[in-house]
Amino acid sequence: MCTGIRFTDGSGKMYFGRNLDWTQGYGERVVVTPPAAKVPAAFERPGDPKDGHTVMGMGIVVAGIPLYFDCGNDAGLAVAGLNFPQSASYAKEGKEGAVNVAAYEFPFWVARNFSSVDEVREALSNVTVVAKPVNEQLPVANLHWLIGDAAGSIVVECLSDGLRVWEDDADVLTNEPDFGWQRTNLRNYLTLTDAEPGQVSWGSAGLAPFGSGMGMQGVPGDYSGPARFVKVAFVNSHYPVQNDEASNVTRLYRTLGSVAVPDGCAKMADGSFEKTLYTSCFSPSTMTYYHGTYDDPQIRAYPLSSVDLSGTEPVFVQPAA
Repeated sequence: MCTGIRFTDGSGKMYFGRNLDWTQGYGERVVVTPPAAKVPAAFERPGDPKDGHTVMGMGIVVAGIPLYFDCGNDAGLAVAGLNFPQSASYAKEGKEGAVNVAAYEFPFWVARNFSSVDEVREALSNVTVVAKPVNEQLPVANLHWLIGDAAGSIVVECLSDGLRVWEDDADVLTNEPDFGWQRTNLRNYLTLTDAEPGQVSWGSAGLAPFGSGMGMQGVPGDYSGPARFVKVAFVNSHYPVQNDEASNVTRLYRTLGSVAVPDGCAKMADGSFEKTLYTSCFSPSTMTYYHGTYDDPQIRAYPLSSVDLSGTEPVFVQPAA
């Protein structure tokens, strides 16, 4: 399970973030890939530039390859991969004449090579996402992706009938079912409101609300993908617009906190429990990545300005003092 969101502030600056919900971590850390980094690609892609955008985000590095769970670049484009275990359907092998991208490298490929959602949308018309693992120890993860910039966001899903790009006017993503179903399901909750209901009469009985918040009666409160999609879409769209970085980071963490999964509430088939392992926020305007974990929720900032970008390998980043 995971939840991702995107929004802009009063000046049009984007903030992009996610909860990563799972049973265990993988030693993930904040990783920066410099523009001249030599990163092995899963397939020959002559169209990829020699030097790309600077990329920063959360992930691990395997054999010199940054495996990003979520990341953003110096052009203001961000991408996050979310669990999509039942519906994801990748190609079994590369397709001749197509731009072949392994599922594990998709977030990095997007952030490395493109500056905007428009560019990504155009490029995806000839992309095949392939179920190629990075090695024998790391199987292919079934994911779909939220991609955003200051102008908007899209969702990319590899389904049984091919790759689908959805326009995401809700600016959120969770998990199963597919985005089209999730977006349609919002119509079941169009009566939700942030307003306090007025007093009504049932015959001679006058009924007054207990207080504010009752306009949200009926919002789902479980931790399933559909429930989190509805709740986070409501909170993200109703949170007051903020105008400074600190307030917007607070907004993102409070919004994602409304659907964070506590330990002991989401049991897996093997008896383990999913929980929100971390929450991240990417601010392109300051090129800062923010991160807090389940056991240490203090929000720590990782500014790109603290990183030496002259190297040719991905580097792990320490938080600002």
